[in-house]
Order: sequence, then structure tokens, then C-alpha cells
Amino acid sequence: MDVLITCPPMVSLLPELEERMIARGLKPTAPPVVQVLSERELVELVPQYDGWILGDDPATFRVFEAGRQGRLRGVVKWGVGVDNVDFQAAATFGIPVGHTPGMFGDEVADIAMAYVTGLARQTYRIDRGVRGGDWPKPRGISLAGKIAGLVGFGNVGRSIARRLIAAKMRVIAYDPQAEGTPGLDEVLRRNWPEDVETADFLVLACALTPENVHMIDRGVLSKMKPGVRIVNVARGRLIDEDALVEALASGLVHSAAFDVFETEPLPMRSRLREFERCVFGSHNGSNTIEAVQQASDRAIELLDTFLGRNHP
Repeated sequence: MDVLITCPPMVSLLPELEERMIARGLKPTAPPVVQVLSERELVELVPQYDGWILGDDPATFRVFEAGRQGRLRGVVKWGVGVDNVDFQAAATFGIPVGHTPGMFGDEVADIAMAYVTGLARQTYRIDRGVRGGDWPKPRGISLAGKIAGLVGFGNVGRSIARRLIAAKMRVIAYDPQAEGTPGLDEVLRRNWPEDVETADFLVLACALTPENVHMIDRGVLSKMKPGVRIVNVARGRLIDEDALVEALASGLVHSAAFDVFETEPLPMRSRLREFERCVFGSHNGSNTIEAVQQASDRAIELLDTFLGRNHP
């Protein structure tokens, strides 16, 4: 069975996975990919394969249609977020799709906490200064006693909350779907955007849905406390980047850290690059040796099941 792999973390691990996949009768192929392949590229590639393990690539109606006209029998979305997958289209064409939920809670939370601490103490700015020959000493802020608004209280959000609480921060969580969690009773629950004006930090850790695209817009930003720091380890389209640029320029937002962007990789023309207090990631929050191995093993198991179930 020929398998197309377009998820960058799994592609990087392919030399270690290939032997195990072949032992299952799965022959992997990985084209060059930086973050995602285009719909046009996928329409050409996907029909040539029996299975597909994807990352954040556009798994659209056109792609599934092309896959069904070719050899495609099963698909697995590597990772947690599934906003890029048209499950209805997959069902229409009878293509089973699985994913790997419950992964990366600790890994993404570690990155989120590093960003929170980095923005509080301006460690990234110091690093840039020292590398450039300066010896900067910006005065930071203490985390203890500060309020963090946490958007998303699923597996990742709860892991972030535990780290924020360990830093003696107060946490307000926004998630209409999530229930209470033992051991996190001190987390206040609010309906978005209630009390957002009290937050010293805003941390985004929720799934992207049609309803929350640009949930951080000019209206919400205008309500926020001057000097707020924003961290996004979820999805880029949660933030209206044009509105955030205006808020950064005015000083309303002190600084921001992004593991994700509206367009990835971040375009060179992006105005976010103008602000030295912005910290940029490369959609890499889940990428540890252990987590990638675990998620990849699970993706292979799922795909093997799909292809076996659908084998003539």
C-alpha cells in the first residue's frame, strides 16, 4: 500500500519510521513540504496513493473527490486540530478519516508557558540585544498575581492552566464546551469575552471553528487592559492580524508571541515583523522527539486499520 505523508514533523522522522511501516505493508512517500501543500498539489498527488497522513494541508472537497477517483482508501490527520479537514466531503466519497486527539497537551503547554515568561521578562529581546553586542536590561513584570485569560480549556488548555497556576497566576478560562476539571477548581469560568478587560495575558489554546475566526478583533482588543500580552499557540486565524498590528502600534498591546499565523510561513511583508517585542514561532509547539513518535505511531496504526478494512 502506497502512503503519502505531508505532515512536516512526521516527514522528519520518516527514516526511523520507514522500516516499521514497510513491515506493515505500507510504503511511505514524503514530498518536499515546508508547512503545507496547496490544494492544487494535493489534487495531483493524493489520487496516486492508497493512504494519506496529513498535517495542516487543505483536505477539501476537491482533494477528496480526486482521491476517490484514484486509489485513496483512508486518511489520518496527524495531530490535534482538524479545522483543515472537510469530514463531510470525506464521508460523501466514502473515505474514512481518523485523527490523533489527546496528544501534545504538555508539549504545547510548555511552549505557551515559555512564551508567557518570555513576554513578561522580555528574554527574547535581551537575547537579540546581546547577540548584537549590546547589554540590555529591560524591566520585566512578575507573573505572581497576574491574570491570564485562557481561551480553550481542553487537553492543551488545562495543561497550560496548571503551569500558570504553578507560577501563582490567576486564570480565567473561556470554553463553553469544557467541563470542570478536578484539581483546577480555582480556575474561574466565564463566557467570552466577559472580564477580558482584567487580563494581563491572553493565551489562545482553542480549536478553530467557523464561529471563532477573528475572535480577537478590533472590538475585543479595544476592551483589553493597556499593556496586555498575547500568546497564540492554537490557530492563526483566531486573531485579526491587521487589528493586532494597530493595537501593537498604539501600545495597547505590549507584546505578542505566536506559534501560528494567519498565513504560514509568515510572509516577509507581514507588518508583525516591525515590532521587536513580537516573538515568532514556526507552528512547532508540539514538536518533541517523544510526542512526534507517539503521534506518528498512532497515525500509522489508524491508517493500517483503514486500509486493511477497505482491502478487497
